[in-house]
Amino acid sequence: MPAADTVLTGARVRTLDPARPEARAVAVRGGEIVAVGDEADVRDWRGPGTEVVDLGGATLTPGLTDAHSHPVWGIEMAVGTDLSAVGDLDQLRAALRAADRGPGGWVTGFGLDHNAFGGRPVDKSLIEEALAGAPAFLRLYDGHSALASGAALAAAGITGRRTFAQRSEIVCDADGRPTGHLIEHAAMDLVGSVAPKPSYAERRGRLTRLLGDMAATGLTGAHVMDLGDGDVPALLSTVEYEGDLPLRLKLAPWCMPGATSEDLDELIGLQRLTGRHWQVDGVKFFMDGTVEGGTAWLEHADCHGQGTDAFWPDPHAYAAAVRVLDVAGVRTATHAIGDAAVRHVLDTVAGLGPQARMRHRIEHIETVPDDQLERFAQLGVAASMQPPHTAYTRADHSDEWSKRLGGERAGHAWRCRDLRDAGAVLALGSDWPIAHYDARQVLSIARSPRGAASAGTGAGPGAALTGLMALEGMTSHAALAAGEERVAGRIAAGFRADLTAFGADPVDATPEELAGAPVRLTMSGGRITHREAAV
Repeated sequence: MPAADTVLTGARVRTLDPARPEARAVAVRGGEIVAVGDEADVRDWRGPGTEVVDLGGATLTPGLTDAHSHPVWGIEMAVGTDLSAVGDLDQLRAALRAADRGPGGWVTGFGLDHNAFGGRPVDKSLIEEALAGAPAFLRLYDGHSALASGAALAAAGITGRRTFAQRSEIVCDADGRPTGHLIEHAAMDLVGSVAPKPSYAERRGRLTRLLGDMAATGLTGAHVMDLGDGDVPALLSTVEYEGDLPLRLKLAPWCMPGATSEDLDELIGLQRLTGRHWQVDGVKFFMDGTVEGGTAWLEHADCHGQGTDAFWPDPHAYAAAVRVLDVAGVRTATHAIGDAAVRHVLDTVAGLGPQARMRHRIEHIETVPDDQLERFAQLGVAASMQPPHTAYTRADHSDEWSKRLGGERAGHAWRCRDLRDAGAVLALGSDWPIAHYDARQVLSIARSPRGAASAGTGAGPGAALTGLMALEGMTSHAALAAGEERVAGRIAAGFRADLTAFGADPVDATPEELAGAPVRLTMSGGRITHREAAV
């Protein structure tokens, strides 16, 4: 065998390869794994130019993939003041008074928890005094709703209700005056389009830093559930012209209600776009919105009588669009949080035929009834879930998510383990910037879910994964969900050299230990993208 470029040794290697579950050393050449073996094999792999890295007893696993993230779009969403720590209205007002003003005196913020309003309707009147007349655009944590001040609404020319092609709403009071609460993308974009945005150069710099920080938590890749603005391929190409992307990115542009045959042809054509470490691969749909925003599609209305409508006004048009893409061999990922949305997506795939197996996936799946669990495996639909979302709920069901759903449905929260036990492929991610991108947190919370999904609420046993299941969710099952199981997700000769070395064993360590475990080394495509100083 020709000499390796890099040899990683001194590790417990969890390969996730059934043919050889464990090893002690790995050889890499040309971005691929070329050999897996023991310490005694290292001598045969070395050459004059080989870098030998002693991992000092770390646990080496297949490289972690965040199966649902928004690193490009997110750098535009996560601008201004971070409001994720705000717990009530007094704290919100204090944060807004202290917030830096951007161009035009704008105040922007992100990560605002619905629970901070204490059960009150989201309304600009609650923040106007703190803003002293400044235009403000505050994104709530779910990414599907925002609060705009009166000055911001005026800047966007919003004076009352509007009709949208998708499920969106400018919330108005009994007299038809906008409250500032904007629900779903079309409504939010009206103000977002006039609020300050980072420049192209700022986005490029922030993206590179963000991906480097992600690599430092063990991530080697991400399934990016958007294509952002039309300049994103050019942005990624510019970053690669100047250097390398620290993570491998697979991007899925959106298909929204009202899409024409020409729009679908354009989405199919986008699948040809690729770079060294990025590619467009798939299309993202929305079947509903969020529970807290009242836009999750539910089989029975929530406590406010909301949630009985799909994001696509004509759900059959969604099914027709998925069929067109399936015939073209294009993979799809559909946002479906409510039980009715999940059922409709599964019904859609059931009508496609056997060739559709493992080509389609469902994102989020926050509540799902018993009779739908086995259908994921039966139809070959991958489940993609984000354990950190559970932190926005509370074990006593006093949070907005739980109150809207009611006790029975809240008790079916984030049924990760139930889906795995039913034979489903289960990919895990963070949904950054909705939750933190730290891969260790995703793995940790998957084993010890929070809030409504925590042990003792009745949902815990159906939500908590074993250490191995959690690891598989960000490795082998993430690869299956992306159709990459022949090149990624395990440590074996011929597979991509995407590798993560932990200071603690991610399978055997406690969830608490894993959350703070050092990441010794991260490698993406044979390139070391993160290394501790001592390694």
